[in-house]
Amino acid sequence: MTDIRRELKLGAFLYPTGHHVAAWRHPDAQADAGSNFAHYVALARAAEAAKFDLIFMADGVGTRGTDIEALSRTAIRYVAQFEPITLLSALSAVTTNIGFVATASTSYNEPYHIARKFASLDHISGGRAGWNLVTSSSEHEAHNFGRDEHYAHAERYERAEEFADVVRGLWDTWEEDAFPRDKGSGIYFDPDKQHILNHKGKHFKVRGPLNVARAPQGHPVLVQAGSSEPGQELAARTADVVFTAHQTTEDARAFYADLKGRLAKYDRNRDDLKVMPGIFPVVGRTEQEAQDKFQQIQNLIHPAVGLSMLAGMAGSIDLSQYPLDGPVPELPETNSSKSRQKLLLDLARRENLTIRDLYLRIAGARGHYQVVGTPVQIADKMEEWFTTGAADGFNIMPPHLPVGLYDFIEHVLPELRRRGLFRSDYEGRTLRENLGLGVPHHPARAQIAAE
Repeated sequence: MTDIRRELKLGAFLYPTGHHVAAWRHPDAQADAGSNFAHYVALARAAEAAKFDLIFMADGVGTRGTDIEALSRTAIRYVAQFEPITLLSALSAVTTNIGFVATASTSYNEPYHIARKFASLDHISGGRAGWNLVTSSSEHEAHNFGRDEHYAHAERYERAEEFADVVRGLWDTWEEDAFPRDKGSGIYFDPDKQHILNHKGKHFKVRGPLNVARAPQGHPVLVQAGSSEPGQELAARTADVVFTAHQTTEDARAFYADLKGRLAKYDRNRDDLKVMPGIFPVVGRTEQEAQDKFQQIQNLIHPAVGLSMLAGMAGSIDLSQYPLDGPVPELPETNSSKSRQKLLLDLARRENLTIRDLYLRIAGARGHYQVVGTPVQIADKMEEWFTTGAADGFNIMPPHLPVGLYDFIEHVLPELRRRGLFRSDYEGRTLRENLGLGVPHHPARAQIAAE
């Protein structure tokens, strides 16, 4: 299934108080957002009224950052937020069309848990669930699961490959019509339409069956966020959507072409995978107003927080030994996010940035594309990426919430619609329908069709 009209796909990436590292300190931010359900209800309903494809929730199973010890208690970064599947299940009950994508790690979960939770979310939401597969990048997470250090990069991607296959296999436990639930005959399910996985691999041994019926979408939408070489290969083989980060149109085009070019060897078409980079828009009625808004929130960054954020994103590297206003040093290869470390180093070299310059530069978008300007200027950049082979859509990363999302909805979306780049209404009821993605056929049905 492909788009009849090619239009942007848009996600609302809802980090509790907003994406800027100092968002919670902004006077318009909802400071208790991470534990305020009404806050998320209002945002979800606004995003759905605006016809966003999906709400995207990042997650980690540990607090992020090492700045707590270095700062007074009034300045530490935001560290508390709802568990995303729980939150999205509740939000699905107060919405109708918008999709819900939650992050869950293949390093600190078991495949059966993930298969069951996301299949359940797909049923609860009526076919609007998506799983953002990550391998985790933080030592803080490892320490919560009996490990002294995080899995090595190559090992965790090897584990992720097998993890994804097991989850998808469990999602194929039942055929669509496996449950007649015939009270007269007493037949609840057809055993011929149950398929036991019996997986035995290097990392996992999972018999099955999954104790949830086949999901309304066949499989929940599978999103993948890694941009390293193994991350791209995993995405080309398994993902429906890729969330990625790029600083320039040229880099985004190169990534898009490379990733789409890998699909054929897995017998997939280019339209089977949507590439949705992150974009951090600061919207002003004039360019000066946008710059003033951006500077206001930049002024709220505590230096220790900025340095801690940069150190974590660069691969848990101790940068405190280097002068803040000196050059960004050469860094050892990280076991964390290799693609993000490379992006940061390339940015620092390209723009000749100091350590302070670099953390200020990424404090909002954290390595994603940042646009500060008028609705027309922001729409121009989005249109350029969309029409020149750099993106199929974007994950919108508001600077602070709720106002940052409302600004984008009120001012940028009308400009995109005026250009014919974004929908006025949903195409369907499921996330796959709205993204223009086909429903995976059950292997048993596919085999019958082939015969």
